[in-house]
Amino acid sequence: MHTSIAVDVTILPACRQRYTAAITNSTTQKSGVAPTWSTQTKVTLHQITAGNAARRIDQRDSCLKLRKHQPMYLSMNNPMTDTATLQRHRARATAEGMFLHATAADELQDRLAMVNKPFTDAAIVTGFPDFWRQLHPEAAIVSDSETLDLIPQSHDLVAHMMGLHWSNDPVGQLIQCRRALRPDGLFIAVSFGGDTLQELRRALGEAEIAVTGGLSPRIAPLPELRDLGGLLQRAGFALPVADTATLSVEYRDIWHLMHDLRAMGETNALNARLRHPTRRAVFQKAQELYAQHFSAASGRLLASFELQVLTGWAPDASQPQPLRPGSAQQRLADALGTPETPLPD
Repeated sequence: MHTSIAVDVTILPACRQRYTAAITNSTTQKSGVAPTWSTQTKVTLHQITAGNAARRIDQRDSCLKLRKHQPMYLSMNNPMTDTATLQRHRARATAEGMFLHATAADELQDRLAMVNKPFTDAAIVTGFPDFWRQLHPEAAIVSDSETLDLIPQSHDLVAHMMGLHWSNDPVGQLIQCRRALRPDGLFIAVSFGGDTLQELRRALGEAEIAVTGGLSPRIAPLPELRDLGGLLQRAGFALPVADTATLSVEYRDIWHLMHDLRAMGETNALNARLRHPTRRAVFQKAQELYAQHFSAASGRLLASFELQVLTGWAPDASQPQPLRPGSAQQRLADALGTPETPLPD
């Protein structure tokens, strides 16, 4: 059994279904826009004192992150994601596993509600077409393959939903989305971020080292929020914004969590994954470590899912432009009504 998510919800009324996970709290970080989540106290996660194990996990993740941000011609020769396996995993996803997609849909709707502009030619890029087609029947649904079926300058809105974290060339995906936008068109992406399943990553890493003496890739490397604005700029978007919501979900045990990951279609599709079943002793040890370090007050296990939201605009002359440096007509201290204190030498 291999478990991964390439790569964090108060459920709104329209999204209430029979979910297998109980959501406990959420917290929001942002860069450039006001949060759409009510900020609550984030669960303080204890760190597993793994010593060498933690260092080896971090080294492994660092190597995979470097691979993920290589140019397209290199990543295609040695891709991070096994796309055929990913498609098989997605095909067995169930309705019960779509609760994070429902949350992403709410995030998309919140962002669109903030924009005082109608959109008439929308496209949604996703690996789960049935779910998103049901919510947005008027939009063109496009598979999130490496080459997107998008005609240049044919849409005023492109949404990349819950698939960017598996892409072997994320910058290439962003560039293709920008090219599909007309001037002043809006791009929105929702995907998993770096804090997703951090508890499972550490528990499985230490357990595998303790039982087998080795370490294999199980959870794909994911970008940090501070890196995403740069990716949007590299892709040519104007007015880039990146923000994130971290969700804590409770599970009965580690097998309950892995059952949900299978229902989400988010199990391990890494090219470097093990090609044989993992010993059950690894998961039993991981369950012990998980329960020891990441338990809620109820005794259930906490799992973090981070949803990162990217927004950017296709450049247009009508958009706000930065002023030339030194062109200000008033001192900032005067505008703020505060005395100016020179910095010491």
